[in-house]
Amino acid sequence: MNKISQKPTLTGQRFKTRKRDEKERFDPTQFQESIVQGLNQSGTDLEAVAKFLDASGGKLDYRRYAETLFDILVAGGMLAPGGTLSDDMTRTEFCLFTAQEDLETMQAYAQVFNKLIRRYKYLEKGFEEEIKKLLLFLKGFTESERNKLAMLTGILLANGNLSASILNSLFNENLVKEGVSAAFAVKLFKSWINEKDINSVAVSLRKVGMDNRLMELFPANKRSCEHFSKYFTDAGLKELSDFARNQQSIGARKELQKELQDMMSRGEPQREVGVRGRTEEMKKANLSEQTMISIIWTSVMSCVEWNKKEELVTEQAIKHLKQYSLLLKAFTSQGLSELSLLLKIQEYCYDNIHFMKAFQKIVVLLYKADVLNEEAILKWYSDAHLNKGKSVFLEQMKKFVEWLKNAEEESESEEEETD
Repeated sequence: MNKISQKPTLTGQRFKTRKRDEKERFDPTQFQESIVQGLNQSGTDLEAVAKFLDASGGKLDYRRYAETLFDILVAGGMLAPGGTLSDDMTRTEFCLFTAQEDLETMQAYAQVFNKLIRRYKYLEKGFEEEIKKLLLFLKGFTESERNKLAMLTGILLANGNLSASILNSLFNENLVKEGVSAAFAVKLFKSWINEKDINSVAVSLRKVGMDNRLMELFPANKRSCEHFSKYFTDAGLKELSDFARNQQSIGARKELQKELQDMMSRGEPQREVGVRGRTEEMKKANLSEQTMISIIWTSVMSCVEWNKKEELVTEQAIKHLKQYSLLLKAFTSQGLSELSLLLKIQEYCYDNIHFMKAFQKIVVLLYKADVLNEEAILKWYSDAHLNKGKSVFLEQMKKFVEWLKNAEEESESEEEETD
């Protein structure tokens, strides 16, 4: 009774950890030696290289050592941070960086990567990560190595083997500052356009939201449409220069339109809206007066909720447009701008059915406010109108046009009498 009972002890067999449950240590040495040996045996025969890589995927762990594999195929060995080759690892002289620097050779290398990734789909993500990394390492490579990588990347982008999102790496501040990004982009886009065309570039960039970011290839103090245009035109890439200019213009138009709509919806007076540097913005964004009047018209007409009743919407439109007549006048100093505005009004009234009967009254209002002159109206009436609602609008304007013509004739006869 006084004895302290002993605590029970567990007995049983101790099981060994299963080998498959043990976490394998990351050791790319043996993998690298196998790849290097195969590349050395294949030499410059890229068909043999492709066959070797295809067969080796069943024996070697491509999934685990994807970065090692791509480092060797591009640079001949494992890359240390910054882009230099690791000294303590086996290397091969048969890789992208030691190949001939011409488009045909790069196209053949692109086929090697294409076949490998098509065969082992799981390598897709690893390959994109590899290219992103290589782009960040550009300063560590020679000019020739950069050129080969640029050509290869352009070909792979053209053929849809890579997403254009990898180009984000080129916006790295250090690469941009030293001009590496812009020089690399020239080679890349040349091979891309050579492989496909500028439309392929445009579609791919838009898909990843990079169509408006090409200016970022240059430092902030050189980030202008003029500098970009000259740099790429001089390099033989005028089509890329035109694309970037067009994208910047579209971006500027959208931004300006949004700003105008916001200001108008807040009820800011037209004096402020018109004066606040609109002309400077127009020049800076290379927007013509015709483009500006189109933006302003769209902004003016979209900042209000229109009445759905035809008999009330005309009165509402006249009252609303009176508020912005000075703004419209500021951007109709040219006859072509007045004609552009007339066409926008015609298109708007046609597209918005309850405005069909308002066309003539809007034009008369803008004529009285000196936004439109008789020459532009008569030109529109005679041969410059659109086909949209043509018969309806010409009929509406018939009496007013006759009045304008008579007034013009009277004015001419008065002048003759004075002479």
